[in-house]
Amino acid sequence: MTRLDGTVPQAAAQAARRLAEGELVAFATETVYGLGARADDDAAVAKIFHAKGRPADHPLIVHVTNIPAAAAFCDALPPLAQRLMTTFWPGPLTVIVARRRGVAEAAAGGHATIGLRAPAHPLAQALLAEAAALGVPGIAAPSANRYGRISPTRAAHVRSEFADVLPDLCVLDGGDCAVGIESSIIDCSRGHAVLLRSGVLTRAQLEAAAGEPLREADASAPRASGTLASHYAPRATLRLMSGAALRSALEVLPLEALPASSPRRLAVYSRSTLPPRLAGRRMPDDAAAAAHELFAVLRSFDDEGVQLIWVEEPPPDAAWDGVRDRLRRAATR
Repeated sequence: MTRLDGTVPQAAAQAARRLAEGELVAFATETVYGLGARADDDAAVAKIFHAKGRPADHPLIVHVTNIPAAAAFCDALPPLAQRLMTTFWPGPLTVIVARRRGVAEAAAGGHATIGLRAPAHPLAQALLAEAAALGVPGIAAPSANRYGRISPTRAAHVRSEFADVLPDLCVLDGGDCAVGIESSIIDCSRGHAVLLRSGVLTRAQLEAAAGEPLREADASAPRASGTLASHYAPRATLRLMSGAALRSALEVLPLEALPASSPRRLAVYSRSTLPPRLAGRRMPDDAAAAAHELFAVLRSFDDEGVQLIWVEEPPPDAAWDGVRDRLRRAATR
């Protein structure tokens, strides 16, 4: 596996050449690391589905440099999508729009719609610009992890996910991801704004930019990346609990019977004080800080061999919607 240091000026150009040749490249964005292929090459995109173990009809997000670059994948942008893109691009927002026929069919999972995003990470932008100069109109890239598993927020996470199946993978290392959870997804393909996935952008922010209230997804909503009921799951079983339920459970746990050297089968991620003999981390009081560290914390518990994770339910504030969404999906079996 090849690591390209994103601080080296030629790293993005080297990675772009691989993409142009139909190879896969993992790269940093501000949300999570993506596993990318040129979006206009169905054979290259098929390699993503194979490596992740992802069903071919589950669509990917196509990353582009800016709003004009989105025109390669859709005939017309609805005014709603334009308002959202103008406000939040580049940034952690994906819009779903009608796909141009004959373009990026594999990346869209064969569906008539397509998800588009312009990432804010400077290294991702450099990669997109270098790739565009080589004739690559956009990069199809889901999170760089096995299907349904915890998304990666560090280059080391990507290497641990794919060392066995993609030993020659090029990883463009841009450091730790600043946001830490995936983008918000808004469906703009049916004349009104529908929230398909929460992120760090709040409902109030999205509604202000859209100029209308967000509707909730229903059975007619187009398929989108990362919206399965069960997703983002660690190997350990994750149980999401209210603060009161967690405290009650810890009170009856015979911690005094656990020697300090015993295997740590239980871990706790909570805003409360943690028992000294348990593996655990204190959840930040700030929603953005919690989002930033969430996936790395869950991966660290897996690395420690933890079998059960008790997590305190985040506060009900809208700022926590993205973290709450990821935890609820991770707890669904």
